[in-house]
Amino acid sequence: MSNHAQNNPTSTPASTRTDLVVDTTSPEGTIRLGAAVGRLCQPNTVIALQGPLGAGKTQITKGIAEGLGIADRGKVTSPTFVLEQEYDGRLKIRHLDAYRLAGPADLWDIGIDEMCKAGGVVVLEWPERAAEALPEDTLWIYLEPTGEQSRHMRFTSQGPQSAKLLERLRKTVDAEAF
Repeated sequence: MSNHAQNNPTSTPASTRTDLVVDTTSPEGTIRLGAAVGRLCQPNTVIALQGPLGAGKTQITKGIAEGLGIADRGKVTSPTFVLEQEYDGRLKIRHLDAYRLAGPADLWDIGIDEMCKAGGVVVLEWPERAAEALPEDTLWIYLEPTGEQSRHMRFTSQGPQSAKLLERLRKTVDAEAF
């Protein structure tokens, strides 16, 4: 078992987290925002995507993949039934889904610790089901539908690497509309 902090960004002291709020007006806007995130990812980036069914978790992951150089974002699908999808780009993406897991032990059993340190990007949907298995330095993205196609997203960084990514994303968001 791994030594991980309890990952609940809402209880993290404000001095150690940074928030960014972005609203998108369409699935394409959500994908474009994801592409901006993907372009900023560094080795060992961990992203937790939390939101209800249909919130856009897979759409933003398609964008992250596109931002990492995966040409055919149509290949990016929800890993709900297979648990993990892998995509090769500038950095390898390991796209995981914890929806069907019993808890963090299931992620530890499949090697989440090693995945998070393998030099790629780990994207986890439904992280609230196994948050204890994630490293302390995780970028959390909370997605909320606000209409049929529009989404409200809150980005929260926990740790230095995710904070740097979020600060660079803030500059991108200031320059673009989604």
